[in-house]
Amino acid sequence: MSAHIPITVARGDGIGPEIMDAVLRVLEAAEAGIAPEFIDIGEKVYLAGNSSGIEQSAWDSIRRTKILLKAPITTPQGGGYKSLNVTIRKSLGLFANVRPVQAFNPYVETHYPDMDLVIIRENEEDLYAGIEHRQTHDVTQCLKLITRPGSERIIRYAFEYARNYDRKKVTCMIKDNIMKVTDGLFHDVFDEIRTEYPEIEASQQIIDIGTARVATAPERYDVIVTTNLYGDIISDVVAEVSGSVGMAGSANIGTEVSMFEAIHGSAPDIAGTNRANPSGLLNGALQMLVHIGRPAIAETIHNAWLSTLEAGIHTADIYRPGHSTHLASTDEFSDAIVERLGRVPKRLRPWSIDTSRDTRISVPGYDRQQSTKTLVGVDVFVDWVGDPMSADTIGKGIEKLATAAGGSLKLKMITNRGVKVYPEGFPETFLTDHWRCRLVASDAPDTGASYTPVDPEAIVNLLGAAVEAGIDVIKTENLYLFDGDRGFSLGQGE
Repeated sequence: MSAHIPITVARGDGIGPEIMDAVLRVLEAAEAGIAPEFIDIGEKVYLAGNSSGIEQSAWDSIRRTKILLKAPITTPQGGGYKSLNVTIRKSLGLFANVRPVQAFNPYVETHYPDMDLVIIRENEEDLYAGIEHRQTHDVTQCLKLITRPGSERIIRYAFEYARNYDRKKVTCMIKDNIMKVTDGLFHDVFDEIRTEYPEIEASQQIIDIGTARVATAPERYDVIVTTNLYGDIISDVVAEVSGSVGMAGSANIGTEVSMFEAIHGSAPDIAGTNRANPSGLLNGALQMLVHIGRPAIAETIHNAWLSTLEAGIHTADIYRPGHSTHLASTDEFSDAIVERLGRVPKRLRPWSIDTSRDTRISVPGYDRQQSTKTLVGVDVFVDWVGDPMSADTIGKGIEKLATAAGGSLKLKMITNRGVKVYPEGFPETFLTDHWRCRLVASDAPDTGASYTPVDPEAIVNLLGAAVEAGIDVIKTENLYLFDGDRGFSLGQGE
């Protein structure tokens, strides 16, 4: 074997140190050829006064080794502490979250014995960008950011993963029947990239029915690719219906650095009892071994782990009296895996990797295509409470404001929580203090989705007039066409 590969290891909080020690014992016994560098992150670092939960020396180690094997950590309650997982993923560009989930029937109880799928989740953007504002007394917002480079990268990664691991199908799950611009972009990119992989079946599903089907018939799926929030939810659904969240590992892949972990938390209620199941972290470590070019060792360990499950040696989370043969502690479970190194399971399907080829996945950089961008209007968001609360009152007020600002803009519509309330709104519509006023060029058609260019100075004049009139403008969003295509969603009835 070549020289030992340095990796950064975080033993974590709660059950973290116990399961990490168990996993490292297995890796050492299998002669995995790694050289751990230990760092402190998590609860102890938070409570020492570092609000990010990680010190500079830990960053230095991770960036030097480019591999982090991380046990679960605890984020202290209160105090405004930020999620360290999110910080690491976004700071180091870990764009792909990869979660393989498989059933191990009959040794781990599940209603879905044939499930064997992989969730590939975009890991950096979407609602997890964490950009939120309270805008009025009634209304808060969270910005959903979906980018073309982010979508291209994760979708191509999913298809490359399917090709490398001989998976037959990739399913894209989004909600573009409602979020036509953001989720619509993700869907469009999926349709573009799928044509480059004709040997792989590709399909798309709306996330709500997709989640229901994942929960009731997971064997229908092979590889699922989706955005950040949806992927977070369905990966936990899949892990739960497989029989135990404690069995699943996770890879967080970047172009430079990658992180490997279990998907479960630090379980402080059983910390120090030697009862935790190290399987999730072990499976994350096996993904790590493949990533660093040690697939044969990953295969050996995985088959020893399967053989241990077959022998009925089970930790408390999967132990079933009359079915399991031994209730194992964390240490006993890892020792049983070590004892079975070199064995192949008899009933469960052995894990096999084509070691003759490079299973590591890379994706090309982003090739930005320029487009012609045309300003055609502005959405002005206003905090207003009338007496009475009347869409007609604010509508007529904004129309007067547009005239006072020079008359080059006109009010096309007002929505309240996305529902059209002016002109011709319904009296039954519930109103908050948050109003979106869509203004377009004065010579634009009154109906339909046709637009004419707007001078940016007209918007500046409008906002100046709003300030003078004492109108509380809380936000503006310019409306653009890109190569003649709308870059914004239509208002209801527009």
